[in-house]
Amino acid sequence: MITMKDIIKEGHPTLRMVAKELTLPISDEEKQLGKDMLQFLKNSQDPEIAEEYNLRAGVGLAAPQLDISKRMIAVHIPGIEEETDEPIISTVMVNPKIISHSVQSACLTEGEGCLSVDREVPGYVPRHSRITITYFDLEGNAHKMRLKNYQAIVIQHEIDHINGIMFYDHINVDQPFKIDDDVKILS
Repeated sequence: MITMKDIIKEGHPTLRMVAKELTLPISDEEKQLGKDMLQFLKNSQDPEIAEEYNLRAGVGLAAPQLDISKRMIAVHIPGIEEETDEPIISTVMVNPKIISHSVQSACLTEGEGCLSVDREVPGYVPRHSRITITYFDLEGNAHKMRLKNYQAIVIQHEIDHINGIMFYDHINVDQPFKIDDDVKILS
C-alpha cells in the first residue's frame, strides 16, 4: 500500500526529470504499480482510511512522485460539479499525451496543490481549459479523451509531472494573482 512516506518531495531530482516512455505491453510489475497508485488516490479520499494512515487527499498521482521515472499517471476525480454531467474519471494512463488544446486558458480560484509539495504556494496556475489526450490503459488498449475545466487541469498537472514540471512553474513570480483577461477562473 502506498502511503505519504512513499511520495518524494519538491527538491528531489526525479521530480525535474522527463520520465521515460513505457514499452507496451507493460510488465506485471508496472500494472501493479498503476493499480497501487489508483488505490492510493481512492484511499486518500476515504476519510476513515486517510485518517488511519495519515494520507493527504489527492485526485492525481504520477509515477515520478514515487521516485519512478516512468510515464504513468493515476487519476481519481469524484463528481465535483453537480450542475454538470461531467463523469467521474478513475483510471491509470500509460504514456499520456496532450494531442490538442484550446486557446482559452483556465485556472482554479484556490490555486493548485500537490502531494509532493508540503507548503502553500499562492497564485493562479493558468492551463488550457480544454484538452484532448491519448493514452494506453494497463491492458495496452489505446484511448482518446476530451476533457474540460477541472478535469483538464488535473490531467495537465499530472502530465507536467512526467515532464519534470511543477505546478508553481506556471505561476507569475512577480504577481502571483495576475492573469490575462481571457483566462477563465474556475471555482
